[in-house]
Amino acid sequence: MDWFWWVLIIFWTGGFAWVADNVRTALRNRHERKLQLLEAAKQERLAVEAAHRAPEPVCGCTHHLAKHDKQGRCHERVEVPTAWDENKKPLRYEAGQCNCQQYVGPQPLSQVFAEDLTDLA
Repeated sequence: MDWFWWVLIIFWTGGFAWVADNVRTALRNRHERKLQLLEAAKQERLAVEAAHRAPEPVCGCTHHLAKHDKQGRCHERVEVPTAWDENKKPLRYEAGQCNCQQYVGPQPLSQVFAEDLTDLA
């Protein structure tokens, strides 16, 4: 029965509050770390998916190669500024033709077969 008095003294002096606070802090830190690990795994998965994707042929005007004809003219409609303020910031826009001249990006390649480099003697 002697232990009962020790537990009662610890309870009266706030010892259990200290334990509860430490447990609460540990659980909060564990939760935040778990969220960070999940976010890191998501970013890694997105990076791996992006690494396996072929580069998209994009023109300097940021439009896809499919929007350009054989001569290199872009056929996409864009917003063209028509009025500016005193700080040379556009106020009004209207639809217009994209005026880029030619696609200047990586050419899409077909599948290429290359034999393994080995020492076969």
